[in-house]
Amino acid sequence: MPQSVDLVIFNTSQIVTCASPNGPKRGTDLRDVDLLEDGAIAVAGEKIVAVGPRLEIFAQYRGKTTLNAAGMSVCPGFVDPHTHVVYAGDRVEEFELRIQGASYMEIMAAGGGIMSTAQAVRSASISQLVAESWRRLDAMLRLGTTTAEIKTGYGLETNAELKMLAAIAELDQTHPISLLPTFLGAHAVPQEYAGRTEAYTRLVIDEMLPAASAWYQKSHFRTQGIPLFCDVFCENGAFDLAQSRQILEAGLTLGLQPKIHADEFTNLGGVALAVELGAVSVDHLDVTPQREWAILGDSDTVGVVLPAVNFNLGSPHFADARGLIDSGAALALSTDINPGSAPCPSMPLVMAIAARYQRLLPAEALNASTINAAYAIKAADQVGSIEAGKQADLLILRTPDYRHLAYQFGENLVGTVIKKGQVLDLG
Repeated sequence: MPQSVDLVIFNTSQIVTCASPNGPKRGTDLRDVDLLEDGAIAVAGEKIVAVGPRLEIFAQYRGKTTLNAAGMSVCPGFVDPHTHVVYAGDRVEEFELRIQGASYMEIMAAGGGIMSTAQAVRSASISQLVAESWRRLDAMLRLGTTTAEIKTGYGLETNAELKMLAAIAELDQTHPISLLPTFLGAHAVPQEYAGRTEAYTRLVIDEMLPAASAWYQKSHFRTQGIPLFCDVFCENGAFDLAQSRQILEAGLTLGLQPKIHADEFTNLGGVALAVELGAVSVDHLDVTPQREWAILGDSDTVGVVLPAVNFNLGSPHFADARGLIDSGAALALSTDINPGSAPCPSMPLVMAIAARYQRLLPAEALNASTINAAYAIKAADQVGSIEAGKQADLLILRTPDYRHLAYQFGENLVGTVIKKGQVLDLG
């Protein structure tokens, strides 16, 4: 007698599981998406019960609801492991300045950039932050993102950073996308601390981090076993290597797992620091020298590259993702969605850019946007692949061949989004 389950998905052209239970995919394994043709998926409640050949699934399970995939591909929901999606306002004026030749760092040094958004965030209420960010999360969801990390870092003062954490928590409890919080008080040096980076570093360590940790202890994230990460922008004009170390080590003493923005514009040694501290991820890597690739390849730290930033800034230079992969690094992709350097909600567009400018094959791009991205936020035990026991976060694509996710661009190929076993009405 077949076992009754809530949902059976069948008539698939491909089920692309992206399974990698023993750690993130590396090297040639990134080219293997663990593809199953003419398969089916059984779902009970929020979890995947089984995935396998269609006839085997039908023999073992009977779905209260069945979903005909109409000969299309099914893949895991995308995981976006580096975002700044909670903010207020926009920076379209700076977009025009960059078109006219101003650099990102020049705009930031003139009081624009991150500080411009910080002023808007400081003035906004939690409800305003939630409402504005909700619309962006809706766009991400329609494009297939079902799990995302979100950073603070647009407050740059204790109360405003806590306000951002509160907005992230409210969004996680109300929006379909599962969210993981990162404290990024060390995103930039605010104007009131201009020329006093060391003093602001002490503020982050002595006041902000303890406040963020205390907030986390009372939050639903801790109750549900979801970590709070600590991040820092290690860059000229932001925080140097010594200050970055101090901030991340202070976070570690409070139980906050480290992440780091490194090598976006300048190589300051952030990769070695990330590996030494056991960082979950090191992100950007645009100017990481070849001599440091092996350091990352020999570690458990995931390298996250953000090609939408380079595309948006009109830069012909991208992180050498091909070299990093060939050196054994565990590579992930992310949108870095933010109002300044990457106003992009689309993981499929990121895959398309990575294929063209960073020479990732479609399989590598998909694995980097699902299972490896899940490892970059310590969520691979729950999401990032289609495996029994994992959360039923699934996408039915509008194509019988998953490779079209990277091949095509400018069109949304995500036809159906299933989150925690529920087929979502995306309007």
